[in-house]
Amino acid sequence: MSDENREQLHDAENAAGVAVEREFAPSKTQPKKLPPFKLLLHNDDENTFERVVLAIIKLTGLTTEDAIERTMEAHETGVSLLLTTHRERAELYQEQFLTYQITTTIEPA
Repeated sequence: MSDENREQLHDAENAAGVAVEREFAPSKTQPKKLPPFKLLLHNDDENTFERVVLAIIKLTGLTTEDAIERTMEAHETGVSLLLTTHRERAELYQEQFLTYQITTTIEPA
């Protein structure tokens, strides 16, 4: 209902001496945040360092410096956190990395 229509209704109610109970839209609640999931990069002996870095940049949008850092961490420790996001997006990333034959896993954050 427009503000003009509300004013007209209010004026009509006052003129007739009628009290009308009005319904108001429920207050907007904040959307619930989806639980976070970690996308983990695993070291392998099949892919070159450069191939992994380029895939990370292409698929995640991380900077070259961040991609190198995460690839180096996976190389040295066996695993590296690429990013944290909601489950569906993490699963999508995992599938995309699989097309490059790069091993990633997801787990709750």
